[in-house]
Amino acid sequence: MSPDHLTAHRRAVAADKRKIVLLSPSLEAVSGVSTHVRILFASALAREYELLHFQVGSEGRRETALQKFTRFALSPLHLALLLLRTGAQVIHLNTSLEPKAYWRDLVYLTVARLLGRRVVNQIHGGAMPADFFRGNRFLTWVLRRFLVSSDAVSVLSSAELAAYRKFDPRIRVHLVPNAIDPAGLAGWTRSCNAHRPLKLVYVGRLVRTKGLFEVIAAMTELKRAGREIELCIAGEGEDQAALMAASLQAGLGDRIRFLGSVFGAEKWRLWLDSDVFVFPTYHREGLPYSLLEAMAAGCVPVTTSVAAIPDVMRDGEHGLFVPANDASALAMAVAALDDDRTGLFRMSGAARQRALEHYTVGRLADDFRKLYAGCLA
Repeated sequence: MSPDHLTAHRRAVAADKRKIVLLSPSLEAVSGVSTHVRILFASALAREYELLHFQVGSEGRRETALQKFTRFALSPLHLALLLLRTGAQVIHLNTSLEPKAYWRDLVYLTVARLLGRRVVNQIHGGAMPADFFRGNRFLTWVLRRFLVSSDAVSVLSSAELAAYRKFDPRIRVHLVPNAIDPAGLAGWTRSCNAHRPLKLVYVGRLVRTKGLFEVIAAMTELKRAGREIELCIAGEGEDQAALMAASLQAGLGDRIRFLGSVFGAEKWRLWLDSDVFVFPTYHREGLPYSLLEAMAAGCVPVTTSVAAIPDVMRDGEHGLFVPANDASALAMAVAALDDDRTGLFRMSGAARQRALEHYTVGRLADDFRKLYAGCLA
């Protein structure tokens, strides 16, 4: 086949693909939703469908207040023009039941519906639907229409699945947990850390609701008890300066290292070099990528039983659950793992197996392939 014929053939194949528009912040932004959409673009879905990106939100942008207002006002029109120009038949919203995201994406759903497009509405955490506008019947009715008019609604946890079905049985809701690409993690074997100081790690946004100040307090208790335990904190966020000050004030400057943001191979090495992922969050999580990455690396989670986390791991088998806002309980859980390195190694293997069997990109692509096919049918 000549180069011209090959180019024409490729164009014909591309033209035959059904087009899906995925809405998210910038693909370069450091956010869970941006990570999710990048994973979908790199998956087998991109070979079966033509995936198009439409940027929403302020993450990954540098703009003045006027530019932000102009973007907000014109963005629905830009989406309409994209749908008309490309002929895309499905839009894939990535939203959450938090006010800013919900009201923005309600407008986008309305635009898609007016143009006769199908809508996959993926909910990334936030409030449960019955609680979102509790006490306001009209706004609850609007929320119900937002969900019922979607061709498919996907949620991250079994608790959300039950809550959405109870809220309105007409909602076509599906359980689609997050997933990761374990390349860079799965091929490495881990040896049991039987004698070295226990290495703790946190990777994520540095905000109070992730339980990070409780981690500092737990480290203080562990040091007071004479335990040689190290902690690396990777990430950035609004509470970074306060956390660093709390660490120094507690006399933990020799025990805690703040690494800033880490990516790619540097992040994989950090997971593989660490024994325990400390994550006592009380944030309204969806399904944290950091949890899945830690488990795939065999880094045992010590976390709280919130949102989708109980779907992923079982207490005492893949890691340990601790109560939220309880630094002493966190310190006790870490001390228990420090004393039982054989049990820690057993949990490491179980956590890794769990992540690599159920939370990889292949499974995620299959789930959305079914949702897209159902919409297009």
